[in-house]
Amino acid sequence: MLRLTLVCSGITEGMKRGIFPAPDDSVLEPHSIALADALRTSMKRGAKGLRGTDPRARITAELLGVSVKSHAALDDRDFGAWAGLGLADIEKTRPAALAAWITSTDFAPKDGESLQTVANRSSQFLSEMEKRTGHVIAITHATVIRCAVLHVLNAPLSSFWQIDCPPLSVTDLRQDGRRWALRAHAVDKLA
Repeated sequence: MLRLTLVCSGITEGMKRGIFPAPDDSVLEPHSIALADALRTSMKRGAKGLRGTDPRARITAELLGVSVKSHAALDDRDFGAWAGLGLADIEKTRPAALAAWITSTDFAPKDGESLQTVANRSSQFLSEMEKRTGHVIAITHATVIRCAVLHVLNAPLSSFWQIDCPPLSVTDLRQDGRRWALRAHAVDKLA
């Protein structure tokens, strides 16, 4: 039996204002830091796990006090040429591209990843996790978590935008050797 706890990383001030994250964004906004501090007390002491390779995942793991190894499958979506740009700017200068980003699972900004690519990466990660037992905590990003939930529910990728995954939210998945299950739990059951 595997328990996989997915924790959504904190966000930056730019992300809060609708700016696509850059790979080197490393300063979390104050609310994310406060949420991590509150969640830290619920995390299992000395818990071990995995995290994305980027600074936001690393810093979130440090704030949570979780000992982790980096794992590229947990990296956020690569926004390519859009990294560091605001959603409003792209809407003004490339409205058709923005519409494609929201409606097509195969669209990717120049030098970036499509949603389908992230979904494939997330599915491969879950397949790899099926070989494990015990409890694994993974610090990752909203895009990866949403894709993992869709995989577990066997739901179409087109449902991606119907899942809300705020910073420092916790998603609990279970694998019993036969199937994955999404598990809801009370706040006092996080550890």
